[in-house]
Amino acid sequence: MVERTESTEEGVVLHIPGEMIRGGTSKCWIFGHDDVVAAGVDVDLLLRAAFNAADPRQIDGVGGASSTTSKAAIVRTAAAPGTDVEYAFAQVGIGDERVEWAGNCGNCATAVALYAVHHGLVGLGARTTTVRMVNTNTGARLTATIPTPGGVAPEEGRATVPGTDAPGVPVLLGFEDPAGSTTGALLPTGRPIDTLAGPGGAVEVSLVDAGAPAALFEAKAFGPDALTGFAAVVPALTLLRREAALAMRLVRPDDPVGHAVPKVGVVAPPVDYRTTHGAEVAAGAYDLAVRMVSMHAPHPAIGLTSAVALATAAATPGTLAHRAARPTADGTLRLGTPAGVLTTRTVPGTSSPTVLLRRAARRIARAELHVPIPAPL
Repeated sequence: MVERTESTEEGVVLHIPGEMIRGGTSKCWIFGHDDVVAAGVDVDLLLRAAFNAADPRQIDGVGGASSTTSKAAIVRTAAAPGTDVEYAFAQVGIGDERVEWAGNCGNCATAVALYAVHHGLVGLGARTTTVRMVNTNTGARLTATIPTPGGVAPEEGRATVPGTDAPGVPVLLGFEDPAGSTTGALLPTGRPIDTLAGPGGAVEVSLVDAGAPAALFEAKAFGPDALTGFAAVVPALTLLRREAALAMRLVRPDDPVGHAVPKVGVVAPPVDYRTTHGAEVAAGAYDLAVRMVSMHAPHPAIGLTSAVALATAAATPGTLAHRAARPTADGTLRLGTPAGVLTTRTVPGTSSPTVLLRRAARRIARAELHVPIPAPL
């Protein structure tokens, strides 16, 4: 239930329920659609105020001052047959009073699925429950299968994922027919390799749309230390993201610069490396090295929509990912990320393939947020 506390001439304070749920390696605030409507204010204004987006530290809000912790989803029961839940995903600015709605987040979809199970948005099975979801930002269709032994929604679990040792409820997340979910085509330009004008000159790129639009470059194009010193590559990739967005027709030249779409990163053949937690990973333990940018910084692991884009690109002849990846025969692709190895598996369906990933989720808090809304000027 949403309440308003009258303040001064400066505005009001909204009391709105929300839940913080960790999905994979992200933390996502989940809000019910009806509560957001009942708040009676512009949703961008509501989220900017709740997260304290204007402050780079988000010190007076619920954001965690990183791209993986400044996320929200607005959830409701789906009206369309064959779907249980629909959700809108928001990437909230950090030191930037803006909310981006152009993309999707697989980790937050994992959180949405657990929320749906806890809140009765889907009927629970006797052993497992599959939540059928649609991301309204992109139209992407996802499934999430969660154990519900005895028809009971789980509170805790023992599943872990690369990037955190914290356990959670196991979730098998599937991206159904991910190719072209945003632009309508796996290769939006019709070519497996394009050339963009970067700060250091022309550079090859594979522009793919699967799970999310992504611009994938060869690591060696940015020097021999691009994987180990990836932070130094981020400024160049930030500029190239804009060029990629224009080439994929995601934006027009006069549109403001976005920092969420397309996803952008580098790929390379497998090499021995050490994770950010100090674990040694042998080249034979994975199939493709990848480093991705998250907003303005290196992603500490990899976003799941990026992983889907990588899995699909690696299976597409002619792309830079296909060129760099070790061939596999069973639809499995092991990605070497800064946090460790993430395994994707592409399985054929009755009409289209599904990309599967194993995730974990845990509800951290159920809260009433006190959100200051300034008075109109």
